[in-house]
Amino acid sequence: MTDPRTPAGSDPVHRYRGRFAPTPSGPLHLGSLLTALASWLCARVAGGDWLLRIDDLDTARCDPAWTARILRQLEAHGLHWDEAPRYQSQHTDDYAAALARLEDSHRLYACDCSRARLRASALRKGMEGPVYDGHCRDRRLPPTGHALRLRADAGTQAFDDGWQALQRCDPAEHIGDFIVRRRDGIVGYQLACAVDEQAQGITEVVRGADLLGSTFMQRQIGAALGYVSPRYRHLPVLVGSDGRKLSKQNHARAIDESAAGTRLHQCLQWLGQRPPDALATASVEEVLSWAVQHWRPGALPQGACINVEQAP
Repeated sequence: MTDPRTPAGSDPVHRYRGRFAPTPSGPLHLGSLLTALASWLCARVAGGDWLLRIDDLDTARCDPAWTARILRQLEAHGLHWDEAPRYQSQHTDDYAAALARLEDSHRLYACDCSRARLRASALRKGMEGPVYDGHCRDRRLPPTGHALRLRADAGTQAFDDGWQALQRCDPAEHIGDFIVRRRDGIVGYQLACAVDEQAQGITEVVRGADLLGSTFMQRQIGAALGYVSPRYRHLPVLVGSDGRKLSKQNHARAIDESAAGTRLHQCLQWLGQRPPDALATASVEEVLSWAVQHWRPGALPQGACINVEQAP
């Protein structure tokens, strides 16, 4: 039987596979819904799969109750995933195997630098905060009980972003050696994310422009492990009137499941899609049907942020 999501003449082996990867440290807010919707639309219009990953490695911050709420929020907005969700907490062996491969290739070293020392000795401000000065690179500290850092690649790297144009970075200059396993043994976000994209066969990552630095780090990890890099689309992030990104850390308000159609209509406006005013009170199914038929990725606003008080 032909899969209705696969366009005629397409190759199922190379089918589009996108994903959404929330952290269950709180409910979804408008910024996360915007990302989920854009990612879902890209997958649906391409006739591909949209997968869900739950980034729950940091058990001190994550709560199963928030995971359940996030799943309900996505379902209320009609954003249904195509395969069983992947929970990072269930794949620690995968991350340990990747770390072992990186250690065998001499890409890692142990680090015992405190946050105070990192702030005081940073070489410069980089894409992802202070650039580490490499203090522990040649100290040969034992890995047990210490953080593990990946030696950053030197030389300009580049990738063509679907929305933010050509991106260039010298990782050694603008990012520095970065942590792939924390001192407490929890695997770093960058390594877990790179391993997950490979494991789920993700072909395109749609996420916020605030993660451009993470993309360069994950591409370094992927290259060191022999992975095929997915394509990337970094959309502008929502910011409030104070200029701060809508996020859980900034206490962004949880989205209301009872007004799902209205919220989707609002997100489509922010994404530059110009949905008809009548859709503001339409059902979730009607809004999403219109969005799939009229999706124009090239209409997204230019730049790295969108003010929540503005709409095209």
